[in-house]
Order: sequence, then structure tokens, then C-alpha cells
Amino acid sequence: MAIRVPTRRATSRTTRRIWRAILRPLLGLTLVAPGASAVLAQTRTLADIASDAAPDRMQRLAAGAKKEGSLSLYTSRVAEDTTPLTDAFTRKYGIGVQVWRASNQDMIQRAVAESRAGRCPADVISSGTPALEPLYREQLLQPVKSPTTSELMPQALRPHGAWVGVSVNIISGAYNTDLVKPEDVPKSYDDLKNPRWKGRLAIEAEDVDWFAALMGKLGEEKGVALFRDIVRTSGVSMRIGHTLIANMVAAGEVPLAMTVYSYKPEQLARIGAPVRALYLPPLIALATGVSVTRCAPHPNAAVLFYEFMLRDGQEVLAKRDIVPTNLKIRPLPASQEITFMDPVQMLDNGPKWTALWNNIFIKPH
Repeated sequence: MAIRVPTRRATSRTTRRIWRAILRPLLGLTLVAPGASAVLAQTRTLADIASDAAPDRMQRLAAGAKKEGSLSLYTSRVAEDTTPLTDAFTRKYGIGVQVWRASNQDMIQRAVAESRAGRCPADVISSGTPALEPLYREQLLQPVKSPTTSELMPQALRPHGAWVGVSVNIISGAYNTDLVKPEDVPKSYDDLKNPRWKGRLAIEAEDVDWFAALMGKLGEEKGVALFRDIVRTSGVSMRIGHTLIANMVAAGEVPLAMTVYSYKPEQLARIGAPVRALYLPPLIALATGVSVTRCAPHPNAAVLFYEFMLRDGQEVLAKRDIVPTNLKIRPLPASQEITFMDPVQMLDNGPKWTALWNNIFIKPH
């Protein structure tokens, strides 16, 4: 059989066909490269999102959050103060918020347990700083860089940037105006040693942090002796929940509470309840903060909510009689010196203060 040797032209045509077959898929990839770049840009890591300083940062966050569709929030705020915040966020961005509420201590326990079990606690955790600082030490929180923090009071910021204070809970007393005569309203903690207060005082059962900060201002020896005298002379009932105690004062079940969040009696008084906030010096305040978890499954929505709490959320809080950390929106009470709790000090020396608290209030001796 004769063998046909291909001509040079035929060989060239054959080679070109082979190379076209090889290159055609690659050329197709080249054509979609711009779209591929857009997809990659949309899948930024949480660290990238949290540190983004581009001028269009908020637009990028909102677009990414819209695609994610929702976020989960753990918070220690009561429902009547949380719902206005989440509703305002949803109205503005169209992002739903799933909320779980608990005390600071319960939040720490749940978040740590879930993390160690390989589950992500939530996208965002908003709580008192006694919860946020331990969660930072557990390496559960993602530092976020926001230009908005420059507008906040210095006490709202931490060097690590893993959480930022969004509101100030001033821990005041509260009294029922129907049960406490104007001339009997105490002006100092020393006044609570008067026998007229026997069986009429209450305190929040977990306010160890407040107690530690107060002892720091009064002097430990003097402060411990003062509160031993109050408990010995008047007795102090223990109740769980600052909002609960404020409501009990308004209802007349507790004539005078030593520790509530000051905004709550102000809210109740505004709707006609017979209750007033009582500011006994030295005043102690607790910052409530917001943070993004390192494992946030909805990273854009999480950082967007963080930003919302530093911006629009400040106005929402102020309308609820809550002092925001942006003092241009609502200042601290006039002529009141306020000491902020130091979450690091409490975390490092907690056992000491807890033991003193138990010896004075829980099992006095």
C-alpha cells in the first residue's frame, strides 16, 4: 500500500487545527477572567473586611451583607432595648437579625462552649465589657478598624480593637417616690446605715464588678467596713436582673434599690411610674460594647451591624434614654463624676472581689 506523505501546507493546516483545539478552552477562560476577579473580590476574608479602609467601604459592606441575607446576634440587652436597634438595622439594610439574649456570664459560658465544640457562637456579640474582655482573651473576637471610633469617648476604646463600647450604663440607685419621703432620700451610702432602711433595700445579685470599682474609689478598708455596716443594720435582699429590680421599685415591691441601670427608672418615670434614679457618689459606669466573632458566617453583615451600632445605633440608644458613647449625641449627666469599670482589673482579680462580695452580701459574717 502506498504511503501518502503530507505536504508542508497540509502539515501546517493540521498543526493549526491542533493548536486551536488546545487553545480554545484557554481563550474561553481568558474571556471570563474579569467576572472571575469579581467573584474573588466578593469572597474576601473576614480579616480583609474588618480592616478595609477604602472610601467605598460602607457600600461594599452593604452589598456583601445583602447577599448574605441575615446575621445572628448574642446580646445582654433586654428585648425592649434590643428590638428598636435590630428593627432600625433591618429597615435600613434589609438584613434580618436572629437574636439570643442572656446575662454576661451565661453568654461567656455558651460562646466558649460552642467554640470549643467547633461551632460558631454568633456573627456579633453585644454585651457588657465583663463578658467581652474574657471572650477576647479566648481569642473569639475579630479586631475591626473603623473610622467612626474617633468620634467616641476614650473609655469606649481598647488597644486591641476586638470590641468597642457603644453605650454607657450608669449604675445608680432607684427609689419609689410613694414609699420614700423626700426628706428621707439618702445623699450618701452612709445614710443607708440608718435603721429606717431595715428590710427596705435590694441589690443586684451579680454586681461584683460594680462593687470592685466602688471599693477602688472609696478605699477597700473603708468601703468594706461601710457595706458590712449597711448589711448588718438594714439588711439587703438579693435580686437578679437590673431591669427586674427597677420594675420592682416602680411596683412598690422594693422601696430602694442600690444598683440599677439609671436609664431604666428614667424610662419608667417618663410613663408615670413612681420611681426616680438615685445618684450616690462615687458613680460607677459600665460600658456595653459590640464585637464581631472570628468565625462569623456572615462577615459583611457582621461588620455592617458593628458600624451601624457606632452610627445610627447611637441615635436609637439616645432615644431610649441610654447614654451613647458618642457624647455629641447625648452627654453624660451634668456635674457627675463617673468612674468606668476596668474589665481587665476585674478579670485579673475577680476571685478576690467575688469572695468579698459573698462574705458581705451572700453569707454575711
